[in-house]
Amino acid sequence: MLHLNWKGLRRCLAAVAFGATVAFVPASPAFSQVRGLPDFTELVEQVGPSVVNIRTLERVSSRARPGGGSEEEMLEFFRRFGVPIPNVPRQAPRQNRPQPQEEEQPRGVGSGFILTSDGYIMTNAHVVDGADEVLVTLTDDREFKARIVGADKRTDVAVVKIEASGLPAVKVGDVNRLKVGEWVMAIGSPFGLKNTVTAGIVSAKQRDTGDYLPFIQTDVAINPGNSGGPLINMRGEVIGINSQIYSRSGGFMGISFAIPMDEAIRVSDQLRTSGRVSRGRIGVQIDQVTKDVAESIGLGKPAGALIRGVEAGSPADKAGIEAGDIIVKFDGKAIEKHSDLPRLVGSIKPGTKSTVTVFRRGGTKDLVVTIAELEPDKVAQKPAEREEKPRASAAGQMLGLTVSELTDAQKKELKLKGGVRVDASTEAAARAGVREGDVIVAIANVEVTSVKEFDAAVARIDRSKPVNVLFRRGEWAQYAVIRLARP
Repeated sequence: MLHLNWKGLRRCLAAVAFGATVAFVPASPAFSQVRGLPDFTELVEQVGPSVVNIRTLERVSSRARPGGGSEEEMLEFFRRFGVPIPNVPRQAPRQNRPQPQEEEQPRGVGSGFILTSDGYIMTNAHVVDGADEVLVTLTDDREFKARIVGADKRTDVAVVKIEASGLPAVKVGDVNRLKVGEWVMAIGSPFGLKNTVTAGIVSAKQRDTGDYLPFIQTDVAINPGNSGGPLINMRGEVIGINSQIYSRSGGFMGISFAIPMDEAIRVSDQLRTSGRVSRGRIGVQIDQVTKDVAESIGLGKPAGALIRGVEAGSPADKAGIEAGDIIVKFDGKAIEKHSDLPRLVGSIKPGTKSTVTVFRRGGTKDLVVTIAELEPDKVAQKPAEREEKPRASAAGQMLGLTVSELTDAQKKELKLKGGVRVDASTEAAARAGVREGDVIVAIANVEVTSVKEFDAAVARIDRSKPVNVLFRRGEWAQYAVIRLARP
């Protein structure tokens, strides 16, 4: 079909009248640059047999009663529906009265996929958590009782084992090759419907929703029962484990999250070896670096992990890391977001020596830290009460601060060599979040160990610029940016 408007036709006719030759070219299709939608049929045939349905059971205690429910259940029926309770004397226990029994009840349904041909299966930790029995059903309807090899709640990865051989194992893909906008497919058992296929695209990578995982975000339809199933690329490779959804209704709302397969394999290898996951730790509490803080301390851009506190005797403490430092690199890898640090540290084997680059008062410094094994966090202790009347400072009034010397007992309790205690915080300081009881250890990138040093640092402040204040609150440190009114 030819497409030519009236103006164009008149020009062509005029050209022909003067002996010119006009070539008519068919118009290109409007969507000539758009490729066809993908066909998932071959992927389903290839990967489908490797996906399993997982049912979990739990044992509950019940009191059997001949002819129906227990006596307590009958009385509860009368109470709930307002029926007068019959005045029947309760029978005394008899030797032949049925004793409490245990029965297995369905607990949940999920998905999984065959990791190795000899029966190792990967799924989510929350799928098998608390289960007394795990049943795995293959696509050929064979059912096996599975043994839980190990589960890691932090990453939500679990491995179970069935006694079988010659099973169709999945191919594991390279997550680093995954691109946003790429087509992906999921197979699982949403709402208990086995071998259900859904598809969509990768919406984002490195999505922060957990302590140790940068999730893959997709718009693949994921619902209860899909948990633990594989996320598959167009090459038929598993690149993630479907784990979470964002929902206000309990059902799919267009956003789902998958655990990257490289992280999952790292966890599963440890689970298969020892049944548990060993993670590194250095003993710090961290926070994000805001734009205001980064600009005020001369860091440039808001990157790195702000050290709010250092655990006494921890690897970080021994390495010389201090509260208020900003870790900008770990083992040569840049820390773009504060959540990058626990992931990097957690992936290091305990006992390994690593180099940490910190930004401290305008410059960087490399420190060597020996990684320890992750253990439960310790509870912060409150600072001790003052034992004697401190000497107050007047210079801090410009910032809205009244400060005083720390007592020896306070320094010992907080493990500080110095600093000044905030006795009152008003105006600019109060608006910045500084409050009574905080201990200021540095101001405008200058360390202060006494009121005299504090006064000297305040005297050098440029009132036209925001002032960064590093302070301790309990055991943890943080920055505040005080904005002064111009004189």
